[in-house]
This record gives sequence, C-alpha cells and structure tokens, in this order.
Amino acid sequence: MDHDAVLALYDRDMREGAQPDSPESRIERTGKVVRQVSTAQGWNGVVWSDLDAGSADAAIAEQIAYYSGLGHEFEWKLYGHDLPVDLGQRLRSAGFTPQPEETLMIGEVNDLTLDAEPPEGIRVLPVTDQAGVDLVADVHEAAFGTDSTRLRHQLLAQLTAEPDTVVAVLALDGDTPVSAARMELVPGTRFAGLWGGGTVEAWRGRGIYRALVALRAREAAERGYRYLQVDAMSTSRPILERLGFEPLTTTTPYLYTP
Repeated sequence: MDHDAVLALYDRDMREGAQPDSPESRIERTGKVVRQVSTAQGWNGVVWSDLDAGSADAAIAEQIAYYSGLGHEFEWKLYGHDLPVDLGQRLRSAGFTPQPEETLMIGEVNDLTLDAEPPEGIRVLPVTDQAGVDLVADVHEAAFGTDSTRLRHQLLAQLTAEPDTVVAVLALDGDTPVSAARMELVPGTRFAGLWGGGTVEAWRGRGIYRALVALRAREAAERGYRYLQVDAMSTSRPILERLGFEPLTTTTPYLYTP
C-alpha cells in the first residue's frame, strides 16, 4: 500500500469531502474548516481543516463560538499529520480536553485475511430493529464502560431512515449478547468504516472481535468498497495488523464543553 497516496485519498474523500453520519446531521464548510452539525444527541465536531500558524487560533475561536451558541459539546478530530504541527497544543490552550490517542488503520479489502469465523458456540445476527439496537448499546456499555445514549439514538435513526449506510451485527453466546460492531458505508467513496467493535471482558481472547471484522470486511467487498478504515485502540491494533490492516497516522479527539 502506498501510505501517502491512500492517506491523501482518505483526507479528500472522508474528511474534506465528508458526508453526514446520520439523517439528523449536516456538513458545513466554513473557511478552511469542515464540520458536522447535529442535534445534542448526535456527533458534533470538526472533521477537517487546512490551517497554518497564522489562521489556526482564529479558526479555533470561531468553532468554539459557533458550537457554544448552539449549546453543544463538540469534538475537534485531530490527525497526526494535520497542520500546524502545534495544533493540539493550541486546542488545549483554548480549553479542549484530549482523549486517548488512536491509530488510523486502513486495509485494502482484497488484501485482507477474511476467513476468520466465530468460535464454536457463538452465533452472529444482523441488527435491524429497536430490540437489536438496544442489545448493541448494552454490549457497548459493558465492553467500554461508557454511556451509549448517542449510539442508541444514531444507530436506530440510520437503520430507520438510511439502512443502506450502516451494517450492525451482534454476537451471542446462547442468548447472551457478548460482542457487537457496526460498519458505516459512505456512498460515492472507496471507504467503509469499522466502528464500535467491542467484546464483553469475559468473552475476550476467543476470536470474536476478529470474526466480526472479517464478516464486515466481506460485506464491504460485496458492496464494492476498496478500503476499510478503523480508528484502532491499542488493544485492537495487533488483531487488525494480523488481518492485513496498516497504520497510517494517529487520531486524537479533542473535546470542548461550552
């Protein structure tokens, strides 16, 4: 994989040319910043910027004023190659709080290892309705220890209004939900994104996460997507590398609460 070329394509298609991630959201382009604006229950934040040392502080202040006027918490999604090089420090100085750093990993679908299957006793079901969404949200809370209100709302809205833009799956041990994940499909691009893959602690280390990645990758290939993208935590990066994903840069969410 030509890392520089694929990263430039990702920036162009998925960041500068971003599309809203839910029916309730919209993309706005203001100056050299691209942001998503949603409801208080959706994701609000900056997805791309083209700044330099002379323009960064004013652009940061403009976004703070805009989202504060809406009363929304928002995120500035900073990538390791974004400019200026001290943009993270400028965000911290402006009152943003950095979250744990992740690794942007991308795999070319035709080069990935896609034969991983769920371990014995684990069955995987598609999520298509409110009951399934509730189980996905419950697994998310158990796996990550975070509130799943936003996920619950967004996933149900997507499945209801735009079902072709998301694939969600649930893994069960008998009748017990133990892992869940989703894939975001962006029409008109070559990228599909893997999100929310989480397994309840007692069931980790059995290959369930790997199997759900492979399942979604096969689905992406069938739908004609060339690349899969993951914002990987340190726990999932080794699994993804074994499947054929490659690290391209880092990504750090910077949160601002009005």
